[in-house]
Amino acid sequence: MSSSPVARILAARSLSKAWAKAAAPHVRSLSVLTSDNGNGYSSHSGSNHSTLMTLLAMGSGAIISSSFSAKSSAQCEPPKKSNMTLTRQVTFKQPSSSYSKKKNIGDPFPLTPTLNNEVPGPTGIPSRAEQLRRLNVNGTTDAPYDVLVIGGGATGAGIAFDAATRTNSAGESNVLKVACIERGDFASETSSRSTKLIWAGIKYLASASAALISWNLLTSPFKTVNDFYGEFSMVFQCHQERKYMLDKQRHLTNWVPIVCPFTEWHIWPPPFGHWLFSFFPILAPAVFKFYDGLSQFTCPPSFIMGKKEARAKFPQLNEKDIKYCAVFYEGQHNDARTNLAIALSAAEKGADIANYVEMTEGIFDAAGKVVGVKALDRITGDTMEIYAKHVIFAGGPFTDALRQQESGVETPVKPAVMGASGSHIVLPGYYAPSDMGLLDYNTSDGRFLFFLPWQGSVIVGTTDKKCPAETLPYPPEEEIQWMLKECEKYLNKNIKVRRSDVLSAWRGWRPLANDPNAAPGAQVSRDHVISKNPKSGVTFIAGGKWTTWREMAEDVLDKVLGDGHPKCNTLDITLHGGDGYSESLPIQLIQKYGLMEDVAQHLVKTYGGRAWEVVDKCKSTGKQWPRYGIPLAANYPYIEAEVRFACQEYACTIEDILSRRTRLAFLNSEAALEAMPRVADIMAEELGWSRKIKAKQIETATAYLESFGGRIPVEDDLHIRLPTLEEAMDVFREIDRDGSGFLDIQEVKEMAIRLGQPLPEDRIKSIFEAMDKNKDGKVEAGEFMEWFSADSTKEGIRNYFHQKTLQIFKEIDTDNSGFIDEQELIDISARLGKTISDKKMKDIFKEMDANKDGKIQLDEFIAWMDKETDDTGFHRMLSATMGLGGTGWLDKKHGGGSFLG
Repeated sequence: MSSSPVARILAARSLSKAWAKAAAPHVRSLSVLTSDNGNGYSSHSGSNHSTLMTLLAMGSGAIISSSFSAKSSAQCEPPKKSNMTLTRQVTFKQPSSSYSKKKNIGDPFPLTPTLNNEVPGPTGIPSRAEQLRRLNVNGTTDAPYDVLVIGGGATGAGIAFDAATRTNSAGESNVLKVACIERGDFASETSSRSTKLIWAGIKYLASASAALISWNLLTSPFKTVNDFYGEFSMVFQCHQERKYMLDKQRHLTNWVPIVCPFTEWHIWPPPFGHWLFSFFPILAPAVFKFYDGLSQFTCPPSFIMGKKEARAKFPQLNEKDIKYCAVFYEGQHNDARTNLAIALSAAEKGADIANYVEMTEGIFDAAGKVVGVKALDRITGDTMEIYAKHVIFAGGPFTDALRQQESGVETPVKPAVMGASGSHIVLPGYYAPSDMGLLDYNTSDGRFLFFLPWQGSVIVGTTDKKCPAETLPYPPEEEIQWMLKECEKYLNKNIKVRRSDVLSAWRGWRPLANDPNAAPGAQVSRDHVISKNPKSGVTFIAGGKWTTWREMAEDVLDKVLGDGHPKCNTLDITLHGGDGYSESLPIQLIQKYGLMEDVAQHLVKTYGGRAWEVVDKCKSTGKQWPRYGIPLAANYPYIEAEVRFACQEYACTIEDILSRRTRLAFLNSEAALEAMPRVADIMAEELGWSRKIKAKQIETATAYLESFGGRIPVEDDLHIRLPTLEEAMDVFREIDRDGSGFLDIQEVKEMAIRLGQPLPEDRIKSIFEAMDKNKDGKVEAGEFMEWFSADSTKEGIRNYFHQKTLQIFKEIDTDNSGFIDEQELIDISARLGKTISDKKMKDIFKEMDANKDGKIQLDEFIAWMDKETDDTGFHRMLSATMGLGGTGWLDKKHGGGSFLG
């Protein structure tokens, strides 16, 4: 894991709240800023190492060189005539666990058992603890389950829901005995990281048409027509499933109009690389009407807007070049909550279903058939054996890992699923109307990019990159930058699209599936694939999309159960929360409980008719208005009562609540971190956590939440050179004021005072004890060098560089636009009293502006500051004058040049 982008990104997130080795020895990487990290947050523990690391960084300076690699660990290097390229190993913070030993990409996020108290489930639904008892006793060798589903995302939970609601020919229900286990939380992977659309696939309709109207129709007519029919059938079925969701599950979904602005009548190069779509601006109204017709015109009708109407309904658009706008409708939902509603519906109908239960291996009979699985409850640490007649894998992009476990051999199985990552960013709500989105159908690299209002903010996505699936949601910075640049195309030029406006960012992995038993070269499909292993008898389903979760569940069960299977009834059933829902429900909540209007609306769209159960847990605000509903985070409609209710909804961790029961982490990663302590307090009350368990929960949640993107870019390829042995000894000698050859605790204390950062006695003592390896009250040079060469020290130097560079960037960016323009660069030179010719300043600007867009983004500035050489002297000027060189107390020892010089 240490060489993965996830590991690098989490280590690089060092601007932030980290855990010191002395205070939290079970954390395997440290970040080392002082308690105030520059973002207005305080660290979550007494970071003793980090405090002194920052002080020493202030004194010694951050040292830059030409390479950074995440392959092997580095020690303090001996002085040499030429700079030596250093490498180091970085790891993400991983809580210790007695059973979590796997370190592969795609493994579940580490979790320490918490032994939660039992809390009741929502009304009419068994508690999680009761579900575990049932899983332990109901799936025996003598009385196995009829169906056992591995995976609790949209598809897996959907299969459990479908199976639990099937009826026989006599109309009798509960004819199948059903179980479902999920290694993480429901929707903790792909199903919570979508674009939040229940869309019918207009892109696939377009790509299928492009393939049909091509030379292939002449050279391979049968295959071309057959492929078109398959793709068209998929789109048609998507329309039927979208209709089911928007009509039957009104408490979870809504329609959203999406604008396609046209700035020219003929597009070249054309979308999808096909000449026909060069005329899309002319054809769009007819295309969207045909698209409406595939839903039997049950969706709101598409329409067109002229420039004047577009200005009124979407004032953020750049109206200058717009000819007209075509508008069509798609469905929208809160994906994680929809997934949870499916899972709780399955539980309500009799399925034994639990989150945080991981399959560890298959159970085989004498013939090599899988007759059950061994599983681990990751919350209690207990193990169990679950037997079943039919085992179905629904692991999304992680399906191949399940198939490997099921194979019973170490030889790699033939791949069936390819991961395609898609990143999203969230911007403030003022970037778009609250009730209308935008589609960029022809981005710079040919992807679709949606720009949609969601939960009071604006979500932008998605990208598409083939790569192995990972469990953490960190988004690559280059993809964030790409999406921001694409946004600028259609927005009013008075609206500055700023990197600092990114409130959150994440990445999910779509499963692109193929049948491993198919012929070589078979097409990778976005439709779903169902395949049964003839040796083990296990069936897997993969692929598809959110819109077709119900259809996928029906298809796989029909195939697994065979001829004469019980009847599927899901088209007629409203999901959890549908009973008691009405359009007037928010008004009823306001009138009875005195809630804020946005809170009432949020509760109804999140919980449907179950909102009454949530507000019953509300405590008085102590105010005249609102009377009930204590906020969980400023400017968001989440309330503390939701945390208490979430514990009944099988939430087991802080991250469950901040990421999926509420969506705060997806909307604003910094707000989620701010809300975390209060969430931890409430969960501790509800679940009976000890202080130790709560601290571990906070640690784990912090590591996970910091893998979301946010306002500040995180560079996972920043180059640094670490201190040489001689330079490290200079630090030792500077602290050793009496020249005794060792450090005592008083000298460490005085060092902090000299650097203007006096520390409390207990923190000084803890720092000194960490240095004093042999506990003799003296820190010898060797002990200091060992401590100074630790990973935490190197991380401290890097943190200091990153923080100071960010401060310099903000100093130059006087208009807070999120980027530096040429005039601001000239202004900083004048403010610092340095005269640089216009020509040289233009050359510096061009060199900084790597992508030549006339703006210096933060990542470009960091990369330029990271350069080993700079002939202009501008780098040295910024470093020396604006603080990167530290206090200067080491500069004098080296001829007046700081480490940055």
